Amino acid sequence: MFTAGRLPFDWPTPSLPSVRTVTSLGRVLAVVPARAGSKGVPGKNLRTVDGRSLVARAVDAALATPAVDTVVVTTDGAAIAAEARAAGALVVERPEALAVDTASSESALLHVLDELEREHGSVPEVLVFLQATSPFQEPAAIQEAVERVRTGAADSVFAAAPSHAFLWRVDAEGRAVAVNHDAAVRPRRQDRAPEFRETGAFTVMRTAGFRTHRHRFFGRTELVVVEATTAIDIDDESDLSLADALARTRLAARDALARTRSATRDAEPTDAPIAARPTTPSGTHQTLQHQP
Repeated sequence: MFTAGRLPFDWPTPSLPSVRTVTSLGRVLAVVPARAGSKGVPGKNLRTVDGRSLVARAVDAALATPAVDTVVVTTDGAAIAAEARAAGALVVERPEALAVDTASSESALLHVLDELEREHGSVPEVLVFLQATSPFQEPAAIQEAVERVRTGAADSVFAAAPSHAFLWRVDAEGRAVAVNHDAAVRPRRQDRAPEFRETGAFTVMRTAGFRTHRHRFFGRTELVVVEATTAIDIDDESDLSLADALARTRLAARDALARTRSATRDAEPTDAPIAARPTTPSGTHQTLQHQP
């Protein structure tokens, strides 16, 4: 069911919009599934990276993507719903049956679309699935994926990080078997074309196709390359610590760059004489012609 200002839990949200009060959903809908239950990291979606909760970081990324018109968080938790609203998202209550460990993200997305259609009579043509447990979502990458789907270039576009890893599997007899390479040949990294690892950070889909196929990858599927170093998915406490450290490192690097640029500007002379224009021997100003 939709939340008319709030879910059926006890928290005040009188000044924040609900899905019922939205008159137009636009063409592009971003949905962030965020369950309250998590066994690996308790309360995972409310845990913070650099002082900002995972669900809020996902909402921030969606709102910073120019093409996204509406942002919805689907959750079964009161605290997550409050956090999502505070970050600027609308909230759809996630049924208990779709909030168990075995429920798929697709089922939550389909439920949101059904609820939107019931309330508004239609759904946006493009669906952006954002994973809250990917704390380094890049709005520019999301925007690129949306544009590919919106223009008809692709039906589904997902985030992927480049990889040159030599992958192996273990067969039934315990032997190591090469997966993506010839074990007898060991080329240099620069001689190998990269493969791409799905990060799970986002998938952008044509809504009608997703509802028909009921899974993310259908029709023409493409990928957007994202930075491998930030392609972190929070599954345990060590991932959270790594993400937090990386966020602080990136912030420190940006601050250092800003200070360098500021110092460079301050060091530039402001009273330098204006260079004289070159003149022809007759004293008239010379005009430079572009030769065909």
